[in-house]
Parts: sequence; structure tokens; C-alpha cells
Amino acid sequence: MNREQIISDIVSLYENCPYPAPAVHRRGKPHTTVDFSKIGESDKTARDEYYMRCALDLAAASLEFGEVPVGAVMVRGGKIVAADFNGRESEKNALYHAEVAVIGKTCRAMGGWRLPGCELYVTLEPCIMCTGAIFQARVPRLIFGAADPKAGFFGGIANACDMPLNHKINVKSGVLAEEASRLLEEFFTKKR
Repeated sequence: MNREQIISDIVSLYENCPYPAPAVHRRGKPHTTVDFSKIGESDKTARDEYYMRCALDLAAASLEFGEVPVGAVMVRGGKIVAADFNGRESEKNALYHAEVAVIGKTCRAMGGWRLPGCELYVTLEPCIMCTGAIFQARVPRLIFGAADPKAGFFGGIANACDMPLNHKINVKSGVLAEEASRLLEEFFTKKR
């Protein structure tokens, strides 16, 4: 089975999220906000875990391609816009991190480089390259699983949110972190 078919099959399992989607408000072009004010904390947590499970399934699928198991999902208005997993080895491309691939797919799907109202779910804390792409695409909300103390840029080696950048991101970390960490640990144990 090819990469895109595997991704499509996994995404189809998560198409109908049973938890309420946040409202997406236009504050004037191009500014858009993701409003969780009408969603209870338990529904918000359950929703974040739901989409993170999709990202974890994608990460697990990447093992078939010999990739470091990292998956990413972009959600807008309760719908998955794009999903992917790492592809540096299989695609022979240093830029093919899951987050960058998903941002590229979402830009194509939405017809622009700004991604207002989107939420990015990723199994591993983004590196500096992916962090740059997240800021450049103006992603308003990032949810990640496992922390990356050696390369992460949302608390690992630095925190991009502390920098005087022109865009602010709402970041939630540690969602299903144990599962994401275990997948990575098993991968690297087998590699050694």
C-alpha cells in the first residue's frame, strides 16, 4: 500500500469526531480565532486526545517506511484538513517532517499561506524548522504529545512563544505524551 492510501485510510477512521468543534471567528482579514469558550474542559481534553490518537496512528504507520514515528494532523472547524507522517527517509527529503508536510497540504487545500482557525496536532514537540513553518503559516493553536528536550522549540531547547514574534500561538503540550514517547523509544531501541 502506498503512503497516501495509508494516510487516507487512517484519516477516514477519524472523520466524525464525537466532540464539539470550537467556533472559528473572523476578526477581519486575515485574522481568525479559534474560540473554545462554549466547550467544556472535559470535552476539550477528549477532543484533543481524539485527534492526537489519529496523529499517533499516523506515526505508527510511518514505521513501515523506516521513518522516525511522528504524525501530524491539521484540523479546522471540526474537520481534518490534512494529515501526514515523517518522510525524510522514504522521500529522501530533509524538509519532509510531518508538520511541514501537513502545513503544505493545508495551504493547498485552503488556497493560501495563512491558516486561520486551524489546529495542528503533532506527536512530538516541533523542531526549529517546523516551529518556523508553524509561525509563518499563522497556525493559531498547536497541540503536541511528547516533549523533545534535544530539539524541541516549544520548551525543549527554547520556547518560541517567549520570543517577540509577530504571531502568538496557543500551545498545549503533553497530550498522550506517554504513548508518543513509547513509540519513539521503541523505534530508537530497535535502531540501536
